[in-house]
Order: sequence, then structure tokens, then C-alpha cells
Amino acid sequence: MSKIIVDGTEVDVPAEYTLLQACEVAGVEIPRFCFHERLSIAGNCRMCLVEVKGGPPKPTASCAMAVKDLRPGPNGEPPVVLTKSPMVKKAREGVMEFLLINHPLDCPICDQGGECDLQDQAMAYGVDSSRFAENKRAVEDKYIGPLVRTSMNRCIHCTRCVRFSTEVAGVPDLGAIGRGEDMEITTYLEHAMRSEMQGNVADLCPVGALTHKPYAFHARPWELAKTESIDVMDAVGSNIRIDTRGREVMRILPRVHEGVNEEWISDKTRYVWDGLKTQRLDRPYVRQNGRLVPASWSQAFDAIAAKVKATPAARLGAIAGDLATTEELFALKQLMGKLGTANVDARQDGAALDPALGRASYVFNPAIVGIEEADAILLVGTDPRHEASVLNARIRKRWRQGGLKVALIGERVDLTYPYEYLGAGPDTLADLTGGGTFADVLKGAQRPLVIVGQGAIARADGAAILSLAARLAVSVGAVKDGWNGFAVLHTAASRVGALDIGFVPGQGGLTAKAMAEGGVDTLFLLGADEIEVAPGAFVVYIGTHGDKGAHRADVILPGAAYSEKSGLYVNTEGRPQFANRAAFPPGEAREDWAVLRALSEVLGQKLPYDTLFALRAALVSAHPHLGRLDEIEPTDVSVVAKVAGLGGTPDKAPFALAVRDFYLTNPIARSSAVMAECSALRLGGTAVAAE
Repeated sequence: MSKIIVDGTEVDVPAEYTLLQACEVAGVEIPRFCFHERLSIAGNCRMCLVEVKGGPPKPTASCAMAVKDLRPGPNGEPPVVLTKSPMVKKAREGVMEFLLINHPLDCPICDQGGECDLQDQAMAYGVDSSRFAENKRAVEDKYIGPLVRTSMNRCIHCTRCVRFSTEVAGVPDLGAIGRGEDMEITTYLEHAMRSEMQGNVADLCPVGALTHKPYAFHARPWELAKTESIDVMDAVGSNIRIDTRGREVMRILPRVHEGVNEEWISDKTRYVWDGLKTQRLDRPYVRQNGRLVPASWSQAFDAIAAKVKATPAARLGAIAGDLATTEELFALKQLMGKLGTANVDARQDGAALDPALGRASYVFNPAIVGIEEADAILLVGTDPRHEASVLNARIRKRWRQGGLKVALIGERVDLTYPYEYLGAGPDTLADLTGGGTFADVLKGAQRPLVIVGQGAIARADGAAILSLAARLAVSVGAVKDGWNGFAVLHTAASRVGALDIGFVPGQGGLTAKAMAEGGVDTLFLLGADEIEVAPGAFVVYIGTHGDKGAHRADVILPGAAYSEKSGLYVNTEGRPQFANRAAFPPGEAREDWAVLRALSEVLGQKLPYDTLFALRAALVSAHPHLGRLDEIEPTDVSVVAKVAGLGGTPDKAPFALAVRDFYLTNPIARSSAVMAECSALRLGGTAVAAE
């Protein structure tokens, strides 16, 4: 630690800190445009100028000078930094005056208005007039895709967007051409950006040069109610903020959570909001004479009750979808138990994960932050770039730090960082357990990490593949005291919560596949849209959109989307997180747990709670770890060895990708015009070619 005096306050900071960071430790705000904590230092906006006593007789860019570069006083006194001296004040006013020479007076029509760093800092550190009367330069707006809108007249060349796309996203589409006043930020030949995280550049832009195209001219920030929630587009559990006006979701932004998503979110998370208001189910429907016709709630419930009472318990079943909260899964499981059936399953894709083996067999054991400690990573049947974009950015972040080797078994994909391609299927994985070049790399690593994706275990031989991967993890030393490097990467937001509460077939129960193929006569689908149900069964669909499940249904009960209900979601690492309700369901739609509670009474099997709080209390009472929000319950390391001992004979077929179209993975995304445009653009040949 080094001592430094900032405006008369002495602080101890690491020698590697920049002066800007040291000033913040001392409680002094330093204005900045180009500096960002998660990006490399550019030092090109000069707004962060400070005065260093005993240093050069001119202001110093505090973002580009480290504390260790300062000289002590003549008698060994700590270095002194001044942030409010006349020199600094005059320098900042001069920088701001230069920045505003060419900046247009767009504030009344700019989407950044009210959230603009340039507005705020011009008020705080600028002057009230300019000495420059020349014409402002004009820059042509660039097309960079359907998600980010450009107004390049406003650009101040901070290069945050360039550094993000190159360093974090790993798709270096943005760059600068020209010099001096002719410098412009653009994509190569003005094609669309190809990253799944490109929306973050609009958040990073300190002016209005890059804004969110789907949100353009829709609302002002001071009109919006802001609600903290959790993303359900994948299983990472990114922390988000949902902004609403009235009953309508206007935009979705990231929240900072160092352990999960840092401050990034994927484009699907950010721009899927238009799908929340299209193709919605807003009233019950009952199929009559082969057609779905509108009905009242009582008519729909009576139709269900008549069918359920005529169906033997063994011929009843329930399949839960990927976006359900843990509370409604718990309520549905209890209802099915009261009806006397063990036919419940949340694994639409057939993933071979069994909670009876122990929690360590189906969660991301080292946690997402554990990726930053790993020094060798093996990816088995997964494409993290499209299955968990934010988690993939964390792997890239670790790779950029150096000393990380990555290998892949499965389909060749572009992961935004180099990797060693080992093979396509189970044979390669089996060979690795017997030794091999990368097996030696894993054995030689201090913290090896084996990540198993749903593409490897969502198949008939999934249990054998999972056992094989666990055996490899144990044999290379990835599972030991203080480190559990066996990680299962999920793609469904509800999956870990469902496994935690045992939403899997009970004794003699049928799997989702068996139920869908005719194993039951009456089938409940709780937002299950990713599974084909064979003709014959009477299907009750509780969901939000007119998707596959609704088309197959005999009775439709309209539910609430993730933004319209409060609930718990457990992410891929087993971290319970709470999502708040930001809006209300449309029309006659109701929250799913309330639908199940009302239905249970009509079926004569009344569930014992009348409020969501009572339901949540029952859930936490049965599964206490779900009440410890944002805490990851420690897992039993011995479970991995138990899974490794299960054995089995894997098939020869290569691993398939769990996510084929990143933009269309769930009913909300498939209802989104923005996601449809992105998908069409990707399929049109602008996607990054696989290496």
C-alpha cells in the first residue's frame, strides 16, 4: 500500500491504482468520459485532469498515471494531488469548451437526455459560454445494425464502444478511421455489429452518439418507474432493471452484480421487451369442435375439472417450462401430489439430471466468479457464447489475463477466444479420461474447470455422458478440497430451482418425453413451449403467449410473464435471486401461482395458501436454502465422485448444440419483432463464421 494525500486527505491505496481511483478512495469525484473501470485505459478525453504537487507544471491525466509513478516530497512526504486547484478548474473548463465546439444542440431530441454524462459534467465543470463561433463539423450517421442507433455528430471519440467490442465482447467490429477532426467511429464497411452483447455500447456511450434503436423516441427517463428484477432469457440470472410507463415495459437495463453479470447483459435480455406485449394470451380459451373459443375462468376450470375427475391419477401429468418461478413450480408439484400422480418433470429437453444424486451434480459448482480463478477449461457439449453470453464474456476476461488454456468437445463454434478443438462427441471425452495432451494440461493446472453443457446431457445417453465428465473431472484433480471444478451450464432459467424442489418424476413417474409421447391422458403445461405433445392427450396450457403450447392446448389459462410477477429464480450456479413485479398482466391474465391456487379449489384439492407470501413461506420451509437470497449454498464435493461412479455406455453420436438460434429460444423472444430481425440478419450471412 502507498500513502497519498488528495486535497488534504491522506489515504492508503495499492501502488497499482491510478490517480483517478486513488481520488475516489479519498471520496473525491473525478469527471471522466473515456475512462471505465472494466476497459483498458485510453487517456484521450483529458477530462480527468488533476494537479500533482512537485510534478510537471501542467495538469496530469489521472486515469493514465499510477500512484507508484508519483515522487515523494523532498523530505519523504507522501505525494500530494490537488483536484480543486485553479489550474485544475481552468484545465477542465478548457477541455469541456473544446468538447462542445462540435457537439450539436440536440438535447431536446436526444434519447440520452436526462442520463447524459456530457450534460451533467458540462453543468458541473464547464463554463456558461464558448469562445468558438465556427460552424460545427457534420458526420454522417452509420448503420451498425438493428439494435444500436447512431448520431455520430455527437461523438466525442472517447472510444469506449471500440474498447468494449474488442476487449469484452471479443467481436472487434467497431473502430476508428481518419485522424484529428476527420476521425470517425464506424464498423467495417458499415455492416451490422455481430456481437450478442452489442447493446452494452449504448450504455457505455457518455453522450448520445450511440442509443438503443428499439427504444428511440419512446420515453424520457424521468417518466419511467424503475424496478429491480432478474433476467430469464438464460440461466445466468443477470441482474436487470425493468423500466415501465403505466402498464407497459419500455426498456430493460443491466444492474451491477460483480458475482453474476458484472454490469453487462446480452442483447436478448435487453431488447426482448417488445415481445412482452405481442401475441399475448389475455383471456381463457376452451377448445370446442376443434377450435379454441374464448371462455370465462369458471367455464375453463369446469372443463378441466370434468376431465381430471374422469382421468386415473396414473394418467395425469405436468410439464413445467423454462421461465417459471420456483414458487409456481412448488405449487404445481403440490397440486399434482394432491391429485395422486408422480408424473411431473421440468426437463423439457430430456436432460439427464437427477436431484437425488445431490446438488453438486447439476449446478455450476465453482460459481461464475470461479472462472476467473481457473487456469484450464474444458467445454463439453456447450457453446457458452450463445447459451450464456455474459458467462462467456467472463471466460474471455480470464483468457485476456493470460495463462488460460481452453479446449472444446462438441460442434466447432466461434467463442471469441482461441481454443483447442479436441473432437465432436463422447469418444473424445472417453479418450481424455484415459489420458492425452489436454488431460495433461488439466492435471497440471492448479484449478482446472470442466463445463458440461445441455448439448451433452440432453440426450438418451445423457446420464452416461454426465458420469464420464465427472470421472474426467475427478481424475484430473478438478475436484478437491477448496475447489470443485465440475460445472453444469444450464440454458433454462427455471431448471435449477425445479431440480432443487424435486420437480422430477417420483416413484414410477413418467418423464417429460414419455408424457408428451402419449403416456398420459391429461397433461398440464406450465409455460412449456419447447416440447411437442403428441395428439390424444387433453392439454391444459398455463402461459403467456400464443406459442407452441397454446396451439396444442385444449384449455388455455392466461398467465403472467416474468416482468409481471414476483418470484424466485435460481441461476445455473445455484444462487437464489428475487425478481420484483414491474407491470401487470394484460386483460384477464393472472399470476400463475394464483391460477393454480384457484384451480386447486375447483378440483377439490385446495392448496393451503391464499397469498404469494404464504406460498413462499411454505417453499422456504421445505427448502431453507431458497430463503437465503443471493447466497450460494456450499455443495458436497463427494457427490461428483458418486456421479463419476455411475458409469453407463455412451452413444457414438456427436454432441449437438443446445441453442441453434440465439434470438428465438423462448415464447417471449419468438414474439419479439426485434429478435426476429436479429435472427433474420444472422441467418442472412452476417454471423461470424465458425473457425
